[in-house]
Amino acid sequence: MDIIQSIIIGIVEGLTEFLPISSTGHMIIAEKLLGVKENDFTTLFTVAIQLGAILSVVVLYWKKFFGSRTNGANRWRFYAKLIVAVIPALFFGYLFSDKIDALLESTTTVVITMLLGGIVLLLLDNYFKRPTVQTDEAITFPKAFIIGLWQVIAMIPGVSRSAASILGGMQQKLTRSLAAEFSFFLAVPTMLAATGYKLIKTYKTNPEVLKNNHNLLILALGNLVAFIVALVAIKFFIGYLQKHGFRIFGYYRIIVGIILLLMMISGYLPR
Repeated sequence: MDIIQSIIIGIVEGLTEFLPISSTGHMIIAEKLLGVKENDFTTLFTVAIQLGAILSVVVLYWKKFFGSRTNGANRWRFYAKLIVAVIPALFFGYLFSDKIDALLESTTTVVITMLLGGIVLLLLDNYFKRPTVQTDEAITFPKAFIIGLWQVIAMIPGVSRSAASILGGMQQKLTRSLAAEFSFFLAVPTMLAATGYKLIKTYKTNPEVLKNNHNLLILALGNLVAFIVALVAIKFFIGYLQKHGFRIFGYYRIIVGIILLLMMISGYLPR
């Protein structure tokens, strides 16, 4: 992977991480279109670059995570809910780590999940019309855990972590905007854990990947680009979601899924 490829994929990640259209799916397709060779580093890069975008959440919601706007008890309760919500992802991610890595190389998986996810998003605005949970303080620990279970579905490339956890939030009676924000918050411990685990696993199996200065430069650059782009994408998504809902993202997923299917059938994309 070279610097230009890293920048392009960083832009793709930053734009798509918080939209319900699957950042991982888009990165997999981008890597294949750019001719990035699959190896231990690119598998690591596809996971670890998401950390850069996720850290933009901490910057934009700094007061929520560390500020004095809420008292200490409320803040620790907020942290505890995130810990409870991330438990399912930690458990299933560890259990199915190798299978998840194998799916990261599958264009077919991305095409199928892109199409199915689009259909779900088209239907989503017709359900969950009477939310009762208006603030994150009103999210109970059982609700947080159930949202975390929904997030596990996103371990399948193309599903979208954002879409899965937002759907889980709305199923638990959260408003659209609150479900999206909690999805952002939950992404922080989830991706910290996923990136940390992937780094440790890579170091144990192929330490040379992380001793290569070029690889480290590429990884740092990709994360930086993803971080900057994601700062803009988050603000856009929350504002758009409050006014318009999910339908446009559903149509987008279906159109992209059909295009990718045609490209795969015609041989432009490997399966």
